[in-house]
Amino acid sequence: MYLLPAIDILGGKAVRLAKGDYAAVTEYNDDPVLQARLFEEAGAEWLHVVDLDGAKSGSPENLEVIRQILAKTALHVEVGGGIRSLAAIDALADAGVARVVLGTALVRDPEFAQQALEKFGPDMLVAGIDAKAGEAAVSGWTEGSGIGAEELASKMAAVGYEHLVFTDIARDGMQTGFDAAAYASMARAFGNPVIASGGLSTVADIQALYPIADAIEGVIAGRALYERTLSVEEGVAACKESLQMGSLEDEEKPLTLEDLR
Repeated sequence: MYLLPAIDILGGKAVRLAKGDYAAVTEYNDDPVLQARLFEEAGAEWLHVVDLDGAKSGSPENLEVIRQILAKTALHVEVGGGIRSLAAIDALADAGVARVVLGTALVRDPEFAQQALEKFGPDMLVAGIDAKAGEAAVSGWTEGSGIGAEELASKMAAVGYEHLVFTDIARDGMQTGFDAAAYASMARAFGNPVIASGGLSTVADIQALYPIADAIEGVIAGRALYERTLSVEEGVAACKESLQMGSLEDEEKPLTLEDLR
């Protein structure tokens, strides 16, 4: 498990949305590049970037900001938001991003999602599934997809995806803690550990994932870092500590990654 501080870019600024609502925006830093450098200086090795402008428009809008982050830090950068063409992935790959998150395209254009995987491979691509009441949401969380989140996760695993970011929209930006059972269930459906997003408030929320540590690849932290209820140092340390935990457990017996597969 590792920590991924989040920078959501809207109008060139680092912001956070409450429950994915574009009308509920909190601005945290006018300079996303500076924010990325601060995260790195505090000990982060990964960064999760969401192009909120791109998520709404359907094509990347903040590529130059992302290029600057990559040029001025040594962070492994994961990027999502409006990536719905091979050309968009090519541009991000050329810029040096470590991973690209596909969201709406998984539902609206499964042929593209498969073509992208065939071209760029499972190490480069991430299935991004954001859910409201168990239903996968699309178009910057503004629309329902009509498909269950776990069903979509299972389909992506069958295609060959090996990384998945799962966001609980109802908790995102609300600092209400993680629903550990939901992430364990998603990991079972996907057959691989998932990256948890939505609801992180304090280090105790990361520690609450320890019993299902084998189901969690990473933890995305946003508002908690900006509002200082969690520090990068605390988050990084807690994630590293999770590596010493036991296998994923259910009510009856330990469940290993082999069981997930």
